[in-house]
Amino acid sequence: MTTPDAHPQPAARPRLGVFKFASCDGCQLTLLDCEDELLGIAAELEIAHFAEASSDAAPGPYDLVLVEGSISTPEHLDRIRRVRADSRHLVTIGACATAGGVQALRNHADVDEYLATVYARPDYIATLATSTPVSAHVPVDFELRGCPIDRGQLLEVITAFLAGRRPGIPNHSVCFACKRRGNVCVTVAHGTPCLGPVTHAGCGALCPTYGRGCYGCFGPAGTTNLPALVPLLHRDGMSEEDVGRFLHTFNTAAFAAVEEQGPGVTGAEGAE
Repeated sequence: MTTPDAHPQPAARPRLGVFKFASCDGCQLTLLDCEDELLGIAAELEIAHFAEASSDAAPGPYDLVLVEGSISTPEHLDRIRRVRADSRHLVTIGACATAGGVQALRNHADVDEYLATVYARPDYIATLATSTPVSAHVPVDFELRGCPIDRGQLLEVITAFLAGRRPGIPNHSVCFACKRRGNVCVTVAHGTPCLGPVTHAGCGALCPTYGRGCYGCFGPAGTTNLPALVPLLHRDGMSEEDVGRFLHTFNTAAFAAVEEQGPGVTGAEGAE
């Protein structure tokens, strides 16, 4: 007769990998900024690969992978496919990973001209003509917006993974957050240009709370109507060129896609 092990081995913790592509590292730093909560995360997850935090990088497979940064070089294409193959669940974090980032401004111009202007030896530079989100190349299980991402939303995504449920990230606009905070609308009250009506919530309406118009760092909201907003931006003193610059920043590729689709379209939500 066999007897149960008097000292059973503890169950293995799910393995977390954090990877960076073309980005500024700000979204990875948001995870480190969780501070006290990070201790709880480390107790529930084995942080197997996180170069921003440790040089001890263990190979896959990983149960959950967080990816920061856009796909901007041929090497990125190869590496994101390897990361995806090693990942049970892959979540992109931040505007670079979900929309190509500010570096996607190259998508509107001649990348060879940029290279010739910036680099003394552009023939040494290996780059792609466009900067694209991770989802353009591999399947993504969820997209977390922001430049940088919100700390509370990141904790929700990790907690949801541990609980085996979908993250409860709202898909409404910044205007909802302004109402909840009791903010006076900066556009209605002061004629301040604001992208709040078409921007995904997540920042807690930070800029409008301090009297500044939203400038779209979380990308398009679930449903947007840019054609209805643009005349208001003109009314508040913005030229056509100003409006273009207003939209072409952190999420230029995402807003450009919405512009092409027309009014009342659904913006990119957390990927299924």
